[in-house]
Amino acid sequence: MSALTPEGKTKRMVTEVLKKYKLWYFFPAANGMGRAGIPDIITIVDGGFVGIEVKADKTKKPTELQVRCGKEIQAAGGRWFLVFDEGSCAELERYIQDKVM
Repeated sequence: MSALTPEGKTKRMVTEVLKKYKLWYFFPAANGMGRAGIPDIITIVDGGFVGIEVKADKTKKPTELQVRCGKEIQAAGGRWFLVFDEGSCAELERYIQDKVM
C-alpha cells in the first residue's frame, strides 16, 4: 500500500464519514475535460447536493474558482464544505447527522 499524501489522508477521513452514513459519493475526474473549480468530492445528503473541497491543511487555501463554485452551489440550494482537518470534517459530519438522523 502506498503512502497517502496529506490531502489524501484528509480525503480518506471524509470518505470514512460518508461511508459511515452510507451516502452515495464520487470524485469528479480532474482531467482537463470538466469545469474548473468543481469540488473534490460530490455527495447527496437527504436528497440535497453537497460539494466538498479538500485541502491538506488549513494553510492551503481554495482557489478563486473553487470559492466561486462553492458560492454557486450554495446559491442553487446545495451545500459546500471546505475540509482540511478533523474539526472541519466534524462540521461536515454534524451537517450529515442533522439531515439523516
